[in-house]
Amino acid sequence: MGAGHAHKLYRHGHSPVHEMPPHCKLAAVFCFVLVVVSTPREAVWAFGLYAVLLAGVAALARIPAGFLLKRLLIEIPFVAFAVLMPFVAEGERVDVLGMSLSVSGLWGAWNILAKGTLGVAASVLLASTTELRSLLLGLQRLKLPPLLVQIASFMIRYGDVISDEMRRMSIARRSRGFEARGVRQWGVLAKTAGALFIRSYERGERVHLAMISRGYAGSMPVIDAVTASRAQWAYAAALPAAALAVCLMGWTL
Repeated sequence: MGAGHAHKLYRHGHSPVHEMPPHCKLAAVFCFVLVVVSTPREAVWAFGLYAVLLAGVAALARIPAGFLLKRLLIEIPFVAFAVLMPFVAEGERVDVLGMSLSVSGLWGAWNILAKGTLGVAASVLLASTTELRSLLLGLQRLKLPPLLVQIASFMIRYGDVISDEMRRMSIARRSRGFEARGVRQWGVLAKTAGALFIRSYERGERVHLAMISRGYAGSMPVIDAVTASRAQWAYAAALPAAALAVCLMGWTL
């Protein structure tokens, strides 16, 4: 997989959650999200219990609440969409604070907010306790198609390369007195985008040739063999198992 590197979501630590094999965590988060999505939206109390379960995982991983809440802001566009649903949805109406809102729209908004927030929180916890390289190794261990794993690996690495190239080009423009203030500067920005594309394409060709010269034949070598014991699988299954029990109660009660 090549040399690993930390990402902005990752928070270094030595908790039991950090040390858990990545493929165990990936499977646990996937199953947890699947259970949350399967929960009836009318079981409001169940989503509260799911939040308590995630809070327990965050405490075990020593992830501060502020760190987690700050990264939950990524779901703001979905929140805005959910807020509009009670106003535009059709069906039975109800008055709330002098506003006529759709009952089905209110339930739909709650469904999106509750399940979306829990899913994003679980994903943030996964990213906060697992390095990118470990995530890729975990996906490989879970028998995800190797081509998809390689595409994800290259995307992550080239994303950093292109971001650094954009930053250097931006510094070069500012050092020459350039400031994008209006439509007149769009031509310069378009030329910059073209130059960035050419540089990225050329770098990709050079990297590909270097890989071929080192024996690349369509698959990446496995440097670290990531394994998990039965106890580690049992620890990872605790979260989705508890969530499944809550989900079943939500359907029966």
